[in-house]
Amino acid sequence: MLFRKGRESNNIEDRRGAGGFGGGRSIGVGTIILALVAMYFGIDPSVVLDTASITQPPAAESARPAAPRSAAEDELARFTSMVLADTEDTWGPIFSAGGKQYRDPSMVLYTGATRSACGVGQSEMGPFYCPADQKVYLDLSFFTELQQRFGAPGDFAQAYVIAHEVGHHVQNLLGISEKVQQARERVSEREGNLLSVRVELQADCLAGVWAHHADRSRQVLEAGDVEEALGAATAIGDDRLQKQTQGQVVPDSFTHGSSEQRVRWFRTGLEKGTLKACDTFSVARL
Repeated sequence: MLFRKGRESNNIEDRRGAGGFGGGRSIGVGTIILALVAMYFGIDPSVVLDTASITQPPAAESARPAAPRSAAEDELARFTSMVLADTEDTWGPIFSAGGKQYRDPSMVLYTGATRSACGVGQSEMGPFYCPADQKVYLDLSFFTELQQRFGAPGDFAQAYVIAHEVGHHVQNLLGISEKVQQARERVSEREGNLLSVRVELQADCLAGVWAHHADRSRQVLEAGDVEEALGAATAIGDDRLQKQTQGQVVPDSFTHGSSEQRVRWFRTGLEKGTLKACDTFSVARL
């Protein structure tokens, strides 16, 4: 990407090395598996984090000695700040054009574990957005996992992760998240899973909308960037992860969408560049 020297966001909360819950509190294996099946991206904290909080007693927060930060990690933190700033520069004008006001989310960088308004976030869960405090939570070690475990390297793959979580923030501001949560309470588990898939695919599409406008306005994309994002979308499809973790694919249990669906909806946002194009709730075929 071409904004390595772009502006950085003022909405970064850096908690790296500021203490955590190491040794005192941990999530169970079942929660970790659930988080993996949920594909690390766009986790609904009310499902995963709150469940962990209910099933395990809280432990006292204990200080953790700050680990030395490498120059590479600090450079990655600056990059994530620039990506967040670019999403601010994109979504602000889009909301204004629609007669709405965009409220910037904050991004919390942490190490290992941290508290959020949705419960305790742990690095094993991957990045997530908490609608209760309007913050994106990210342990930078996830990007190593993205490259080494999921085979999705590249700075635009990383930007796609952030843009997807910001997509959940857009859904929250538009009232979509609340409506979907209310609808989930009235339907079966299978139907609830389908609603979750529609939410996540819309967030993928919204990530594409960001990339569309960022490139048109600021020419940020380089050769190979789109392929990096599509590689990440493919790597974390429900079908791909279920095959890896349980040896079989169970479509009725999908919560984020197949690799093909995630790629297609990101492409839709990238090519169309409009909120209307990302209406995953009114289409018959996802």
